[in-house]
Amino acid sequence: MTRFMDVHHGMQGITAEQLKQAHQADLAIEKEEGVHFERAWADPESGTVYCLSEAPSADAVQRIHERTGHKADEIHAVPLTIS
Repeated sequence: MTRFMDVHHGMQGITAEQLKQAHQADLAIEKEEGVHFERAWADPESGTVYCLSEAPSADAVQRIHERTGHKADEIHAVPLTIS
């Protein structure tokens, strides 16, 4: 499985509760596409939201986001990581 970072724009003013609800909606159906959403971050001022996931493909990530009503504007594979 590959890690992906997806980006959503235009979410100015998003609250912690709204971010949590969106993340929970993804988690509720993620297994249907073999995806696992690990974390989500948001900058309410710029309206940018980031989601980190493991998935078989970027298309699988997008299908989950589309079904939960928040299509990603960008999806990037993240094949290398360090801690």
